Amino acid sequence: MSELPKIFKKGSMRFDVKKGVTYYWCACGLSSNQPFCDGSHKGTDFTPMQYTANEDKTVGFCGCKYSKNKPLCDGSHKFIETNE
Repeated sequence: MSELPKIFKKGSMRFDVKKGVTYYWCACGLSSNQPFCDGSHKGTDFTPMQYTANEDKTVGFCGCKYSKNKPLCDGSHKFIETNE
């Protein structure tokens, strides 16, 4: 992949998910409906990532788009340097 995702937020985005519901996490960072996809990736190399909750709970979706545990935050944002 030649394109890099846009860092939306350096941190997790906490969200209450419901068991059995499928969510589509924005991988490009361009969505105006963060942390979820709104189709803004069209024309890029990115595609949203499907996440289906196995229980009702609060999860931390990745806001920086660089987690190694996508779509969930793993703390990778702590190691990203930006000029933003």
